[in-house]
Amino acid sequence: MCGICGFTGDKNQAVLKRMTDVLYHRGPDEEGFFSDGFMNLGVRRLSIIDLDRGHQPIYDENKNICVVCNGEIYNSQVLRKELEKKGHIFSTDHSDIETIVHLYQEHGLNFMHKMNGMFAIALWDMDKKSLFLIRDRIGVKPLFYTVINGILIFGSEIKAILANPLYSKEMNYEAVYHYFTLKNIPSPLTAFKDIYELKPGEMLKFSEKRVSKNRWWRLNFSENPDYEEGFIKENIIRLLEDATRLRMVSDVPIGAYLSGGVDSSSVVAFMSGFSAKPVKTFSLGYADELKNKEADLYYARKVSKIFKTEHYEYIMSSRELVDGAEGVIEAFDQPFSGTISTYFLTKLIKEHVKVALTGDASDELFASYLSHRLAQPMHDFAESRNKFETYYSLQSGKSSDIKLIKELFDKTKGSEPKWRYRLGLFLDDEKDSFLTEKFKAESSGVSTFKIFEKQFQDLTATDPLNRVLEMEWNSQLPDQVLAFADFLSMAHSVEIRSPFLDYRLAEFAATIPGRFKINNGSVKDILKKSVEHLLPNDIVYRPKEGFVLPVFAWIEDQLEPYCRDVLSKNRLERHNFFKTEKIASILNDYYAGNKNNAGKIWNLMMFQLWWEKYFN
Repeated sequence: MCGICGFTGDKNQAVLKRMTDVLYHRGPDEEGFFSDGFMNLGVRRLSIIDLDRGHQPIYDENKNICVVCNGEIYNSQVLRKELEKKGHIFSTDHSDIETIVHLYQEHGLNFMHKMNGMFAIALWDMDKKSLFLIRDRIGVKPLFYTVINGILIFGSEIKAILANPLYSKEMNYEAVYHYFTLKNIPSPLTAFKDIYELKPGEMLKFSEKRVSKNRWWRLNFSENPDYEEGFIKENIIRLLEDATRLRMVSDVPIGAYLSGGVDSSSVVAFMSGFSAKPVKTFSLGYADELKNKEADLYYARKVSKIFKTEHYEYIMSSRELVDGAEGVIEAFDQPFSGTISTYFLTKLIKEHVKVALTGDASDELFASYLSHRLAQPMHDFAESRNKFETYYSLQSGKSSDIKLIKELFDKTKGSEPKWRYRLGLFLDDEKDSFLTEKFKAESSGVSTFKIFEKQFQDLTATDPLNRVLEMEWNSQLPDQVLAFADFLSMAHSVEIRSPFLDYRLAEFAATIPGRFKINNGSVKDILKKSVEHLLPNDIVYRPKEGFVLPVFAWIEDQLEPYCRDVLSKNRLERHNFFKTEKIASILNDYYAGNKNNAGKIWNLMMFQLWWEKYFN
């Protein structure tokens, strides 16, 4: 795992070193550089595979191709044997990254399809004077870029681009406007003007000062109506087991995040079967007595006992959230008010291992979120109220969901973009009520609802549930879920790998009809049935809690002075983006009893902390 960066044009070792240095946390083990008068590449390496000889940048035999890569190629040893049979000569012992240059020689720009892995690649073809930036299929590893006066600048994190003096820092009002609804910045936009993020499965070519992009992979959600339950279960287990096996290839110690839920517990179960030594597992707990969170440690300990893992726990308090907020912001370089638990647990993990497996993306493949639970009943309600009442009675579904469905339908008439948009944090009219004329002048004509309309266009799925899954797979998964997993773990120099992000499993899961994923109110039903033989029923069918901090509980009590300080009139007037009386009203309304405002307060606070760090 590494951090990469670079820029086109004349050599400038000082600038390249500065850009590379700010990525130190992504690769504290060593640095590497390349400059030839046309291209400048930098890399910070976290040594995991071929520790002694897998240095970067890496070249082909004739040194006409140069590559820096952030990621892991899980099937590299199989590919290496195939390439050696075709006459390719390798200089490293077993570096996974060296396979990239030889695959490019052998297959040209189709080489990415041969790899099973997570990666952000910069490949410089010296003969063609062409740079290729390539992001993995699902978007596990990030990659950002900008073009200034014909010079392309890129990096694994935005901070690398900010370290280049050619870029003049300026806020992107359009992107930030969307943040207040989504809790993250939607790619390809970033919170900085003219800096963009490469989309998942996308390749950028820069040649003769021109940029061109194309999508080289996209997940197809065409359901197969002929699937039977036994066939689905068999394939899920086969693919998940092999995906776990591949992700355990490492020359350094490896562990696992363990929340005690079905996803992480299944991964630990498979890992234990492949490991000759006890697997190191890590769980997050809280100093405050929070009943809804105590179960996490209880079930994690139970799983640890079953599989005889070497178990560790990290207990944090609300004070640590305050102290760590700036570190979270610095990890993202952008405002973010989604899940940030990974940042705190990884502090413990880094003391024991460099690599940890997780259960990330199981929810996005097999369905468990509120939006997933609403998809089919919203469709049925739109089709026939009688049908809805028959199949989604109060006895077979959550009463809160039933009430929400009826309210959403009254407001949206069942329109997918409309009801999904209304699950956002601040809707467009709400934002317009607290944003100042100064901010609105800079974001005139911007609509977050239009983003949802666009995201529901050209979907491959026809099943109502899979349509929502596909929409979120293309947006919320890479922009929010994978973002927090990567940035917050790499902030502590720990590499995260998730078997559920294996593209083979994703491609199969996308073809499973929605009725198998949520069955009579049971979320992730087919996954649970698939792993029943691995785990006790009380873990498999445990109500979903989620790997999230109890931020809202803390905001209500211990963090009130902190919240009021961050969103005080004095601090907000530094940028004059918010109507201070409206923000005060949101705060006062919350502390008077309207607990629906907790997410909004946290969202506004994280923006304020971000702006103060980067622009104050």
